[in-house]
Amino acid sequence: MSSDYSARHLSVLEGLEAVRKRPGMYIGSNGSRGLMHCLWEIIDNAVDEALAGYGDHIEIRLRDDDSVEVIDHARGIPVDIEPKTGLTGVEVVFTKLHAGGKFGTGSYASSGGLHGVGASVVNALSERLDVEVDLNGKTWAMSFHRGEPGIFDDGGREPSPDAPFTPFKEKSELRVVGKVKKGVSGSRVRYWADRQIFEKGATFNVDDLQGRARQTAFLVPGLTIRIDDERAASADSNEIVTSEYRFDGGISEFVEYLAADVPVTDIWRVSGSGSFTETVPTLQPDGSMVSAEVERTCEVDVALRWGTGYDTTVRSFVNIIATPKGGTHLAGFEQGLLKVVRKEVEKNARRLKAGNDKIEKDDVLAGMTAVLNVRIPEPQFEGQTKEVLGTPAARTIVSKVLTDALTEKFSSNKREDKNQASVVLDKVVAEMKSRISARAHKETQRRKNALENSTLPAKLVDCRSSDVEQSELFIVEGDSALGTAKLARDSSYQALLPIRGKILNVQKASVSDMLSNAECAAIIQVLGAGSGRTFDLDASRYGKVIFMSDADVDGAHIRMLLLTLFFRYMRPMIEAGRVYAAVPPLHRIVAINGGSKPNDVLYTYSEQELHGVLKGLERSKKRYKEPIQRYKGLGEMDADQLAETTMDRRNRTLRRVRVEDAEAADAIFELLMGNDVPPRKEFIVDNSRNLSQDRIDA
Repeated sequence: MSSDYSARHLSVLEGLEAVRKRPGMYIGSNGSRGLMHCLWEIIDNAVDEALAGYGDHIEIRLRDDDSVEVIDHARGIPVDIEPKTGLTGVEVVFTKLHAGGKFGTGSYASSGGLHGVGASVVNALSERLDVEVDLNGKTWAMSFHRGEPGIFDDGGREPSPDAPFTPFKEKSELRVVGKVKKGVSGSRVRYWADRQIFEKGATFNVDDLQGRARQTAFLVPGLTIRIDDERAASADSNEIVTSEYRFDGGISEFVEYLAADVPVTDIWRVSGSGSFTETVPTLQPDGSMVSAEVERTCEVDVALRWGTGYDTTVRSFVNIIATPKGGTHLAGFEQGLLKVVRKEVEKNARRLKAGNDKIEKDDVLAGMTAVLNVRIPEPQFEGQTKEVLGTPAARTIVSKVLTDALTEKFSSNKREDKNQASVVLDKVVAEMKSRISARAHKETQRRKNALENSTLPAKLVDCRSSDVEQSELFIVEGDSALGTAKLARDSSYQALLPIRGKILNVQKASVSDMLSNAECAAIIQVLGAGSGRTFDLDASRYGKVIFMSDADVDGAHIRMLLLTLFFRYMRPMIEAGRVYAAVPPLHRIVAINGGSKPNDVLYTYSEQELHGVLKGLERSKKRYKEPIQRYKGLGEMDADQLAETTMDRRNRTLRRVRVEDAEAADAIFELLMGNDVPPRKEFIVDNSRNLSQDRIDA
């Protein structure tokens, strides 16, 4: 590298070249996430048309040639000439950054597309993109190769990005390729993602696509979104996997879909609007920019309800674009909600026995499922990925709309409203008391206090080391396993905590029930980091927590119950990769050696592995002692065997518990361990045919 630095070292990237050089700036990443973001840029354009009242049907086709096609029946992309560039509307939309009909031109009252870069970015990152527009009784078509307009010579075959491509030299051409009936309009966009840009393993995830299509259908009542996945079809089967979504109930149905627990209130619907002014640069006819004050209207639509559970699910959207990281609208929602509930609790403090403690946001949100959607012309987002809303006025407007509506709800004289309001206040105050109790519990569980205090369970067999990173806590099943583990452990860094049988299923129990359960309380107390929202990972007394249970059905159930406890109340331990399951062997084989050579001891961990080892010994013409020892429980193992196979760091095998997708894991825990029995019964019946009887005790 040269030390001199002058203007000749600077690079100026023009147009779509900048997109191809730095795709992450526009789509977040060049993996599967970025690939899906490109698809949603095209779909969102069709959804914006539906929001404006044009077209109520969108089709998405995942082709088996690695392309994807989006079809709408809206107004169609303009095909006439744009006066400033002299190009057709189609070419402007797909080749010019920051060009479109969403810059306050009156084409859209509100839209998800804002920056005019979505379609052009997808085009720049596509090896081939074909667009067809039905308009004015004709079908117009244009093709692009990595953002450059031209013609592909497919030779009568199926379209392919590998077909010979000829770019336009002097003037681009929007071709007429067919006719349509009068009044028929719409657009079709098909593209092949450029594998020079995207990672080799990047794919369109149909589950993510279905999830977002369902979400969009909830947010735009009356809109039908259909997904055809042709990739699953084979030469033997032409079956196309199709899914279709349409919801006329809007976000009320969305809340009902998201909620997993039993409701304690009906779905409360809140709607309203507010006006604000902002100074924006306005494009003049001569091309100059002049600042002007513009009056905007922010429309607010909220659906919420409380349930018997304790988890919070709040989804926020701006012009139907998801804002997973929130923003000013979500801050206004939480502010208005907290303000009203605090006021109502203060008014009813005597009945509720709330004392002088103050309600916090998490107390109000516990057990709530809510969907917040605001519509703002030209909202301010932080970046093209639109994950955070920055429009300041949204906070005040959302807060006021929610405050007015909830105040009216809590003040209503209707019997049903009064009953539901009373239940909500009782739940919020109970959550506040649980939080305060948990905080007090946390303070007494710090490592220093725990070591000096006699309240640590007497059955804990602690280690000598004070190095948290090196220390390990084994949660063992029963006193019989504890006796063997005591002799097998390294007492300098391995601690033991026996539990008696199966602990409480905390998925069905309240926080107070969990804390009053002796086994659950002992685990939380020994770990010393608190529980729930007050859990402090840095305060944990042990670097690893290892479940060591028998290799049978009961042992698997105990592991599941322990995992449920950690997932619900100590989830940061799992997220940090500090929770493990020990893998003790199932069989011990003693292979007989001839002469004075000591016999070989072999351990196997499944029936399949056992049969493989025995066949290997037979092929080697080696004898083995019979009967082969089968460990039904950890208590049957000698201390040296347990140390060698399960506890010694040099030889043992541990399974790390991971949470790759918290939402999916949460759904599985609710299905397997929750209060709702029929879905669990259906799950067991449907999957029973996939379970081999040999696996039950192996």
